[in-house]
Amino acid sequence: MVRPFSDRHVAGRPAIALFKPAGRALFELEYVVLSLDEFEALRLADLEGHYQTEAARQMKVSRATFSRIIEAAHQKVADALVHGKAIRIEGGPVCLQKRRCCRVHDAELPDAAWACQDASEITRESSDSTLASSCRGSLQPPEGE
Repeated sequence: MVRPFSDRHVAGRPAIALFKPAGRALFELEYVVLSLDEFEALRLADLEGHYQTEAARQMKVSRATFSRIIEAAHQKVADALVHGKAIRIEGGPVCLQKRRCCRVHDAELPDAAWACQDASEITRESSDSTLASSCRGSLQPPEGE
């Protein structure tokens, strides 16, 4: 029997979800899709400098799973940079906290509401609730909120 897929916990959506090379119209470009869990892995490992073990703990996945996620993210970003493709950040099997990508953007969102996202469906719940209905893990508000 196949083990059920577990949701990856991410801090929130990026402030901007589409990046493209300057000087070319978007309709002229190919693009790669970076999922929200891949975006979160890049944020935790490359921006915040966490080791894979700590980053995996924050996303509530195994270290091996985190390694696969970050490897896929690096490959997609490299493909886009080398071949001049646009990058679209969206979707993925994630439990989404209603925060932005970093401490600067977090200040714009004072309430810590939670949401679960399954690529196409978003369910919003208040921070009093530990889980949105479709989330299979436990999610707690970050410290200090």
